[in-house]
Amino acid sequence: MKLMGYRRAQGPHGIRNYLLVLPTSVCAADTAEKIACQVPGAVSVPTQHGCCQIGSDLALTERTLAGFGMNANVGAVLVVGLGCDGIQARHLAGMIEPMGKPVQSIVIQEEGGTLKTIAEGGRIAADMARAISADVREEFDIGEIILGMECGGSDPTSGLASNPAIGYVSDKLVDMGGSSILSETTEVIGAEHLLAARFADEEERRKFLRMVRDVEDRAIMLGQDLRSGQPTPGNKEGGLSTIEEKSLGCMYKAGTRPFTGALEYAERIPEGKRGLYFMDTPGQDIDSITGMVAGGAQVIVFSTGRGTPTGSPIAPVVKITGNSETFRSMRDNMDINAGRIITEGASLSQIGEELFEMMVKVCNGRQTKAEALGHREFGIYKLAGTF
Repeated sequence: MKLMGYRRAQGPHGIRNYLLVLPTSVCAADTAEKIACQVPGAVSVPTQHGCCQIGSDLALTERTLAGFGMNANVGAVLVVGLGCDGIQARHLAGMIEPMGKPVQSIVIQEEGGTLKTIAEGGRIAADMARAISADVREEFDIGEIILGMECGGSDPTSGLASNPAIGYVSDKLVDMGGSSILSETTEVIGAEHLLAARFADEEERRKFLRMVRDVEDRAIMLGQDLRSGQPTPGNKEGGLSTIEEKSLGCMYKAGTRPFTGALEYAERIPEGKRGLYFMDTPGQDIDSITGMVAGGAQVIVFSTGRGTPTGSPIAPVVKITGNSETFRSMRDNMDINAGRIITEGASLSQIGEELFEMMVKVCNGRQTKAEALGHREFGIYKLAGTF
């Protein structure tokens, strides 16, 4: 199957063509946002991190920000730094440059303050926006698509209807040569043995199981045994009393195909190794989506039983609910009603095909409801406190 998207010098085609104004830290985030606001079509990310972090925690933030700049949905990047940040602007720009897209950087302390930086940054961003406005969509194979799969605000209908529909789409995309990513490590606890059995590579299987064990160990260090109950109030209110119940429904998003590998948070899929992957992300929806987009996902499909408006700054988020009441009450935010499986006797394949067709239309340029409403939520997973 052929789609229409934007050619990149390196990597897959993009399905959007954003100018990303990328702050290196929370100290530069407001200035980056003010620069982006001057240029129609430019977006920024409200990062809260990037300074006073150490070790693997700092490296994760750096990898995530760089991953956003490298994502195929981004046509050009302006990196904005304060100057004394833990992540330096020129270094971050250098991480993105091998992708072959236009990248520049600007530093607030070197420009002489925020007003001068906003003025100069606006000039640079405007030039970049004009350049990428000449980009035109061209035909590419659907096998280049990386689909991120998420669920949140869940209730029992998620596991019964919407998550299986996402699994149908994942299977179909993988069979067509594409890739999909299952995320949320906390939400496979109790079902990890079922997923582990689907890893073709023993080393990747052990890596996956280690990820699950490490999450549980961190929770125990904080005095919480995740297997003893359901820590999320919204899920409990929705009728999911244990983490195992949530996990057994969550895992249906992964369909039935074998897993190719397990990825660290914001890690990119290895070149030439397409297929179904697991990514080690938290259950917090926005942090999880951010990790998958930083890992290269051009589009997200998000299942929600109780309803959520979440979007992403650079990737369209298709919202599907298995609860017909939620679809009616949050029609402004929901794209697909999988609740018809429960209330009208629609088949899983029927809803799965409807969701797949919606994904194809979105990849070809159709806005999701989250995009149309301007939802651009962003959050980075933290491994440690700020020092």
